[in-house]
Amino acid sequence: MVLTTSDGEVRGDEVLVAIGRAARTGDIGLDTVGLEPGEYLPVDDTLQVEGRPWLYGVGDANGRQLLTHMGKYQARQAAAAIVARARGEQADGAPWSATAATADHAATPSVVFTSPQVAAVGRTAAQAAEQGLPHRVLEYPIGSIAGASVFADGYTGTAIAVVDTEREVLLGVTFIGPGVAELLHAATVAVVGEVPIARLWHAVPSYPTISEIWLRLLETWRDGD
Repeated sequence: MVLTTSDGEVRGDEVLVAIGRAARTGDIGLDTVGLEPGEYLPVDDTLQVEGRPWLYGVGDANGRQLLTHMGKYQARQAAAAIVARARGEQADGAPWSATAATADHAATPSVVFTSPQVAAVGRTAAQAAEQGLPHRVLEYPIGSIAGASVFADGYTGTAIAVVDTEREVLLGVTFIGPGVAELLHAATVAVVGEVPIARLWHAVPSYPTISEIWLRLLETWRDGD
């Protein structure tokens, strides 16, 4: 198959077309409460719909992060906010609180289940730059890790980490390669917990596993490569 684009020809066996998504809220009665049918529900970080304290929106209905696991996360946070308010307690959406969906902004994990897989969490370098965050990008070939040869002969892949150079914590991590989805949760914990780079040195990866990619990324940071 050959596709002709403005950048030239692209050849391949299959084509993946991403055309975006739209909210399926056209027939759930939003017009009866002054909201626009067919639009995403405008919510704050407690998932409460703006201007309607009795209404909450989670998952694809709010358009924040269109991923199944993030919809489940939002439901947990919204439930905590609803219970807190029912008890007369505060639920103000403070970052990383029990009633806020902060991960929607700073630590969303996602996996593209292609071959190879693409697994990422947190901010990319482009997003860090857009937000004016001082950062440095670390990159290392996963195939150079001893555990990669145990996983598969001829393994190829790449690990990319975005580090906040002032606070020296991870802003985001991306893995590309076979089976890298299983590396993602460790990265998610590091990003959510804002674990200092200095402390990550003491998180010793087992040998021989692909998790040794963490050690190589830390060495890249230390050596200034």
